Amino acid sequence: MRPSSLSESRVHSLRDENWHSPSDALLAKIPTIVIDRIHIEQLEVHGRVGVPDSERAEPQRLSLNVTLWPKIAELHDNIANTVNYSALAECAKEFVNQHDYKLLETLAEEMAAHLLAQFDLRKVELEVRKFVLPDANYVSVTAVREGEAT
Repeated sequence: MRPSSLSESRVHSLRDENWHSPSDALLAKIPTIVIDRIHIEQLEVHGRVGVPDSERAEPQRLSLNVTLWPKIAELHDNIANTVNYSALAECAKEFVNQHDYKLLETLAEEMAAHLLAQFDLRKVELEVRKFVLPDANYVSVTAVREGEAT
């Protein structure tokens, strides 16, 4: 249908500019942060950890479960706007390779703090699994750390 006059044309144009879908109200309520967490399951690393010297003599297999709560303003389908989990996995492997600990608890605690310092995270949960007891699948320690509120 063609408008019959210039003023009718302006009315149609204004109506189009001001038209809103019923779903617009719902979309306005959705927070900008769309990723609550990222999880890495059973990342295999090798490190020296154990109370007896014999346990630290050679690197042993450890497994990491890492859950990250990134600080995200808006993703825009750009990796620069989130946490690069490949880089984080490499950072975790490197950290384990460069440190020796007697306690699994110390390894978990210090690595969680390191990941918070290196990446733009609100929170990190890190479980470190060690396969040392013959009658158990593994022993694990979990550290949960939160960054400072911004």
